Amino acid sequence: MKKVLVATDKPFAKVASDQIKAIFAKANYNCVFLEKYTQQSDFILAAQDADAVIIRSDKVDKDVIDNGKNLKIVVRAGAGYDNVDLAAATEKGVVVMNTPGQNSNAVAELVFGMVIFQLRNHFDGSSGTELKDKNIGIHAYGNVGKNVARIAKGFGMHVFAFDPFVSKQEIEKDGVTVLGSVEELYKTCQFVSLHIPATAETKKSINYALLSSMPGNAVLINTARKEVINEDDLIRIFADRKDFCYVSDVQPDCASALTEYSKRLFFSPKKMGAQTEEANINAGIAAANQIIAFFENNDIRFKVN
Repeated sequence: MKKVLVATDKPFAKVASDQIKAIFAKANYNCVFLEKYTQQSDFILAAQDADAVIIRSDKVDKDVIDNGKNLKIVVRAGAGYDNVDLAAATEKGVVVMNTPGQNSNAVAELVFGMVIFQLRNHFDGSSGTELKDKNIGIHAYGNVGKNVARIAKGFGMHVFAFDPFVSKQEIEKDGVTVLGSVEELYKTCQFVSLHIPATAETKKSINYALLSSMPGNAVLINTARKEVINEDDLIRIFADRKDFCYVSDVQPDCASALTEYSKRLFFSPKKMGAQTEEANINAGIAAANQIIAFFENNDIRFKVN
C-alpha cells in the first residue's frame, strides 16, 4: 500500500482534508497528515517511509529528500514551488509537481482587496481614490495574471501586460494590451501587479530604476514572492517618493525599516494569497489526483523538474 504524507504547517481547511482522505481511501492508499508541526525534523522523520508528499508552503529541502527512502513524488498544492529543492529531487529521481491554476482566482481577488484597502486609506474614513480608468500592468501573464486582467476590466481599468513567455496573441485575445518590455510596463502603469516566480533571474529584479519610473501615485502589488523585490531599493523609493505605495501578501525582510511609511503600505504577516476555502479544496484535490495519476498511469503532466 502506497503511503502519502500531507505535511502542512498551515493545514488545509477541514473540508479539503476530508476530500483528500476520501480520494486516497478510494484508491487504497494510506494517507497520513502532519499538521502545525514546529520543527523541520518532524517533517523529515514523517517523510522517511512516504512514497509521496503533499505540501503547501512547507520546505522540502535536501534532508527531506535524502531521508525519504521510498519517496517518488512531491506535489506542491499551489503554483509556486521555490520551497522545494529541485536539484536534490532531480538527483534522487523524485518527481516534483505543482497544481497550476487551482488558487489563481483566490490570489487575483486578494490583489484587489489589498489595493482597495490602500486606495481608501486603510478605511480610516478619509477621502480616497478609485480604480476606474486607471492603468494596471500585469507583470507575468499566467493563471493569476489572467484572473487579475478579468477582474480589472470589471473595475473599468485599462489593462496592460508584459510576459516574454506568453504569445502576444494569447494575451490580446483577453482584451489586454501587450507591452514590449518590463521597463515600458512600469513607465505606463500607475498600478503594477507582480506574478513572476522567484528564480535566479528574477530575484531582486524589481529595483529602483523600475519603481522610480512609475507614474504618479504608483502602487506596486506583490502576491508573488518577497525575493523578487530589491528591498534596499524599496526602502529608497519610499524615502524619495511620497506618492509611492506598496501592498503585499507577504512581509518583506525590511519591514522594520518601513514603519514610518505605514500609511503607504500594507503587508500580511504570513503569505495568504491562496488562503480561501475554495483554493484549499481545489489545490488539495488536484494534488491528490495527480499523485494517483502518477503512480497508476505514469502521468507527469505537471512535472516542474
